[in-house]
Amino acid sequence: MKPLVSIIMGSTSDYEVMKKAADFLDQTDIPFELNALSAHRTADKVSEFARNAQARGIKVIIAGAGMAAALPGAIAAETSLPVIGVPIKGMLDGLDSVLSMLQMPPGIPVATVAVNGALNAAILAVEILSLTDKTINEKMTAYKAGLKDKIVKANEELATKEFKNRVL
Repeated sequence: MKPLVSIIMGSTSDYEVMKKAADFLDQTDIPFELNALSAHRTADKVSEFARNAQARGIKVIIAGAGMAAALPGAIAAETSLPVIGVPIKGMLDGLDSVLSMLQMPPGIPVATVAVNGALNAAILAVEILSLTDKTINEKMTAYKAGLKDKIVKANEELATKEFKNRVL
């Protein structure tokens, strides 16, 4: 089995955030790989990874980075695959990472999710994959329906909570 999604983080200190993407891909049975590559400390390896990802069967790349957030942009500069950036909360609560990802130059897009939003990055990656795979599309449809059911159930539970001044 070859990975369809690659999860890359700038360092293993980002693991707890990026693990949420890996967990979702596991739950949806999407084969993935998980690696740490630094745009600054291993620039040659980042370049090699980005240039060879598509030939290895990767369809979507999720790249998490904090502070200067160079990793998603460095990858996007060397591949035509979709790159989803996950800003990691750091010195400026992740605002520095967000701005780095949002301000990519024309022609080098990085789709950017919320700070520490690795779960949404994985969901977006699976939605991209679902465009050409009926089985994955069915999984995403069921997942989205489950989100609706979860809120309906939560609202039903809230209705049972009693308060002296609550108006129903």
